[in-house]
Amino acid sequence: MMISKLQKTTRSVYTMRSVHRSATNALPTLVQHAVVERPAPQETVTASFGRFISGLGAEHLTPTVLQRSKRMVLDSLGVGLLGSTTEVFELALEHCQQMYAPDYISSVYGRTGTKLSPTLAAFVNGVAVHSMDFDDTWHPATHPSGAVLPALLAVSDMMPPNRKPSGLDLLLAFNVGIEIQGRLMRFSNGASNIPKRFHPPSVVGTMGSAAACANLLSLDPSQCSHALAIATSLAGAPMANAATQSKPLHIGNASRLGMEAALLASRGLEASPLILDSVTGVAGFNAFYEDYMPLPLNLDKDKGHSFLIEVQDIAFKRFPAHLGMHWVVDAAASVNKLLVGIHSGTVSASQVKEILLRYINRPFPECEHQARHSFQFNACSALLDGEVTTQSFTADAIRRPELAALLSRVRVEHPADNPANFDRMYGEVQVTLDGGDVLSGRCDTFYGHWRNPLTNESLRKKFRSNAGAVLPRKQVEDLIEAVEALDDLQDCTPLLLQLQ
Repeated sequence: MMISKLQKTTRSVYTMRSVHRSATNALPTLVQHAVVERPAPQETVTASFGRFISGLGAEHLTPTVLQRSKRMVLDSLGVGLLGSTTEVFELALEHCQQMYAPDYISSVYGRTGTKLSPTLAAFVNGVAVHSMDFDDTWHPATHPSGAVLPALLAVSDMMPPNRKPSGLDLLLAFNVGIEIQGRLMRFSNGASNIPKRFHPPSVVGTMGSAAACANLLSLDPSQCSHALAIATSLAGAPMANAATQSKPLHIGNASRLGMEAALLASRGLEASPLILDSVTGVAGFNAFYEDYMPLPLNLDKDKGHSFLIEVQDIAFKRFPAHLGMHWVVDAAASVNKLLVGIHSGTVSASQVKEILLRYINRPFPECEHQARHSFQFNACSALLDGEVTTQSFTADAIRRPELAALLSRVRVEHPADNPANFDRMYGEVQVTLDGGDVLSGRCDTFYGHWRNPLTNESLRKKFRSNAGAVLPRKQVEDLIEAVEALDDLQDCTPLLLQLQ
């Protein structure tokens, strides 16, 4: 029965086509009638994203978006420059220099005269940004800047001198990359919680890098869609490698592979036109998020575009550790002040009988990467020192006997009202002293969170400290000026030159 129906339908179509070919006089009427009755093609999410990436212009960037994204650029550059001093960055750079043919095009953070191919520069600079877990964080949870900015700088380096992007071009492409990440993560309710399967920057960061590079390269809407589809095949890293030296590779690969996706699309390589759509029985981008419910991303050229970054700011870290640590550090630092007041300016493990810490468990970190993800380590460091800094994660600081003594007295609780969600969680530290007194501290919103952002003065102070570890003072100040005036630069070359 089914076969005969299909055969009948086929014969009917063939008859219609025969009429079109033979009845010349009737052709205009028949064609017009067919066009009127044919249903309009259904809008796909993937195609809408391609049109958005290609169609967004500098006129859509509001003063708030420009100001916030320049703060992100400055912070990311500073973190990347400091990250160029780390062991994991050195390993990644040596690998690229020894395993690939020389291609001296794109600059490497903090290394005078060192250049790599654009994709490898994007990789090592991305590794630098996340090498100390010091880069910005958004909600739903991801590190948005590190996957995008190194790729854009590498693409800018590869462009000929007479075609260098302006600072505004760079900011536009940067915001495209940030926006795509935010939109994709908001298609999943589960993405709002701290992830357990895939590390988000390795997923949405790759997509953001592809989108940003596609915009900077002025790809057409179809090529932009294909860039996203290609990037999806290059995305994803498991959470098991958090707290290891491999975690920074997630950002490096997101930057590099997203860039490669855009370059491949620019050459005409194609991929699924439905990669962002939810297609029953066929996994596309929804392979990463089980509750994925996509919506088209449309650009209203008359009304402009409402960027997510305009609605929700970015979190900038005051010290190099997983974002969750910042709640417990602020809570522990408040207890430190109480201890200092009681014991005349000194804090000793001998004063403490027990520490109750309300959150997740990593009791005895053995290296800096584990320490950056340990609530116990960060709480005890803040109890001893009143703060956590880059120096807190050195080998000598990690092995302090006083710290080890405190770590052995930590007890962890995970209350039901404290979700693994960067927008709703809190940090609480309760210290029972040897004499029985109980001191407690709690933090609901740490300084640097998107609800309580760093001031421009604090952000510049952080940048000067980070970049100053690599660059001379004048160059640091010149970089600050270049970023703050980025939207007025006719050519982004001055910014590129200051990074070495």
